[in-house]
This record gives sequence, C-alpha cells and structure tokens, in this order.
Amino acid sequence: MSTAPFDERLADLLRVAATVFARKGYHATTMRDLARESGMSLAGMYHYVSSKEQLLYLIQRRCFGAVLEGATKVVAEESDPVERVRAFIHHHLTFFTANMNEMKVLSHEADSLSGDRAEEILALKRRYATLLQGLIVDAEGHHPHVAAYALFGMMNWIYTWYRPNGPVAPSELADVMGQLFLDGIRGETARTTATS
Repeated sequence: MSTAPFDERLADLLRVAATVFARKGYHATTMRDLARESGMSLAGMYHYVSSKEQLLYLIQRRCFGAVLEGATKVVAEESDPVERVRAFIHHHLTFFTANMNEMKVLSHEADSLSGDRAEEILALKRRYATLLQGLIVDAEGHHPHVAAYALFGMMNWIYTWYRPNGPVAPSELADVMGQLFLDGIRGETARTTATS
C-alpha cells in the first residue's frame, strides 16, 4: 500500500481522471475504468472521492482556482495596461499547455456538474472572466465582454491542434496570440501608432 500523503495521492488520481475523461469523455468513463488506469482498487478510490462527479468537480475547482490565483498575481506585477493583458495571456497559455488534458475536460464538460458544485465552478469562471474584462477595459479595448470571450475561444481550443513539444514553444504561442489579440482590440489606434 502506498505511503504517499493523502493530498499527493488525490492529485495523482485527479491527473489520471483528467487523462481518461479527455480520452473517453466524462459520461463514457466508469469508476472501474478509473480504478484500472490509476492502479487503485475501487475501494481505494472511494477513500479519496465519493463519486465520479466529485472527481470532475475537483479537477475543475483545482484548475480554475490555480489559473485564477496565478493570473491575479502576474497581472499585479505589471503597471502598463496592455502588458497586463499580455501577462494574462501568457499565464493562461503557459498553465494550460502544461495541463492539456485538463483543458480539454474543462472545455467539454462545462455542463456536466450539477447543484452546488456547478454553481461554485461557475462563480470561479465568472471571476476569471471578469478579471480579463477589466484588463481589456483598462487597455482601452472595445466590447470587453465580447473581446474576453473571443480571446478565451482562441486560447481554450488549442488542445485540438497545439503540441507543446512541437516547433512552437508555449511562450512563442503566447506571444503570437497576444499580438493577434491586442492589435485586434486596439484596432485603428494600434495601427496608427505603429505607422507613425
């Protein structure tokens, strides 16, 4: 029997569950699948979680909590409004290129939670989106709600095509996406400044 601390074993289980959910889909995955993939017995898994939905909830809470905390920290380190948006983009992409399975699960299983769990995750997502919208307003971006969700759309679907070990490093990906987005939200002002 493993002597690893409870939190470490739970973190391992969450990583395995994210991998299986990303590959098979949440609804098609059984607890037996997760037990087999994790090398734990069913009884052993139930020592850490009470259900498959709790696993999904913990994956989402852990990821949204970590990415929100990290983004809040990195944007506070920048004084220039545009650089704050750029820092947000870099942090988001760096975090999720290191957690591609979790990114796919968060994108595909957004509506798979119920009750209080769903409400808690929705509140975290809203805080994260509100943070970005405020950064866009400060950077003199237009339509902050539309711009924020357009940016999330651009960033959150990279798991369908991006390979972290491919020719484009995560930092370069963030640079490119940041430039594309910032030129877009600043529109004519950015083009005029660049050519003057």
